[in-house]
Amino acid sequence: MTDRITLFLLALASIFLTACRSSAPALDYRELAKASVVLGIDIGIDDNHALYIESARWIGTPYRLGGEDLRGVDCSGLTSQLYRKVFRTSLKRNSEEQRRHNCRKIAKGSLREGDLIFFHNGKQRKKASHVGLYLKNGHFIHASSRGVVVNNINEAYYRRHWLSAGRVKR
Repeated sequence: MTDRITLFLLALASIFLTACRSSAPALDYRELAKASVVLGIDIGIDDNHALYIESARWIGTPYRLGGEDLRGVDCSGLTSQLYRKVFRTSLKRNSEEQRRHNCRKIAKGSLREGDLIFFHNGKQRKKASHVGLYLKNGHFIHASSRGVVVNNINEAYYRRHWLSAGRVKR
């Protein structure tokens, strides 16, 4: 009887121990390497891999006012699609609405992956006319007149037209 109880307890313990085993998430190193090259960014183990892989898919997509797919996209369409796909969050459909309704303002020095960054057009300095999604190390992805590209917030044009940064409310 004692042997049966011992055997039962050992079997039960082995079930619990194997059921509780955690494993690292499966990484697609080929996709990450491709994304790193396409975006021109080193992607680390702690970075949001889904964000970088999805962002890389959009590079080179042509600019199209009102567009929101890989055939053509504008800046707020790009940020909306990236948020929908990566973070499962809906954003408003224009840059000023995203700034006012979807984000809480943050300091430029507090930027993290996935934050939105807003620019003015030089005429209306208090209104967002352009939006991009911050990646890391000063790099952000956005839909420009040249299509979807990665630029650095420290480039002269973007420093001159900087409006604000925002963390999306979820």
